[in-house]
Amino acid sequence: MSFAFEVTGAPKPDDFAHLREALSAFNEVDVGPAEKRALAIFMCDYSGAIAGGLSGYTAWGWLYVQWLWLSEDARGQGLAGELLSRAEAEALARGCHGAWIDTFSSHALNAYRKAGYIPFGTLDDFPKGRTRTFLQKRLEG
Repeated sequence: MSFAFEVTGAPKPDDFAHLREALSAFNEVDVGPAEKRALAIFMCDYSGAIAGGLSGYTAWGWLYVQWLWLSEDARGQGLAGELLSRAEAEALARGCHGAWIDTFSSHALNAYRKAGYIPFGTLDDFPKGRTRTFLQKRLEG
């Protein structure tokens, strides 16, 4: 059998959807349903403007925190830990047993460690001159 290859920086939405759905179907047969659900927490200041937040998802019993951001005014007050704690509580309610996150910021790394996350891997020079650290935490109810 012969195949044609296409390299693109702008995949067609239908092709991208096909790839996602095909891999999801394979994984469901291989390891069971992911039960993937989005999770987001927004933190607003007194004017109602978003001053921070967390976004990720739960799947296969794990919480993945993809984004965690705080405005400059909100930093240094323990609010990253508060966002993580709230996300972890929701993940526990969804039946999760673990959480993971990654960062290349030394400030975020310290905050995640303070929140009980333990490094389990790194990528050097990601981005150049930095180290991307992957962290995990066991969740207990």
